[in-house]
Amino acid sequence: MDLKETLIETLGMEIVSLEKGRVVATMPVDERTRQPFGLLHGGASVALAETVASIGAFELCDKETESVAGLEINANHVRAKKDGIVTAVATVLHQGRTTMVWDIKITDENDKLICTSRCTMAVIKRK
Repeated sequence: MDLKETLIETLGMEIVSLEKGRVVATMPVDERTRQPFGLLHGGASVALAETVASIGAFELCDKETESVAGLEINANHVRAKKDGIVTAVATVLHQGRTTMVWDIKITDENDKLICTSRCTMAVIKRK
């Protein structure tokens, strides 16, 4: 999977751990990911959440015949963050033939919850 010249690279995300049903990634809180008021942009958190869910879902697919795409995502932004690094941990809650549901927790360096998200992924048959 080539992550060059993608939103992942643009926002400085790094995949830390990738295993069946679980993905961990980090993202800096800096000029790329802050909103105009100096806080972590909610959209950047959602982008991180969907990224780890997408990568995790793809790992559970038959890569020869299937792909994945985000179907729905929600997020609750529970704590502000001005700088540093956030870490997303995604775990699969449901793995079906045509959909998967992922739970994502984004925390700061002190393991304080910044954002919680749930993402539904569509499993798509390749032609």
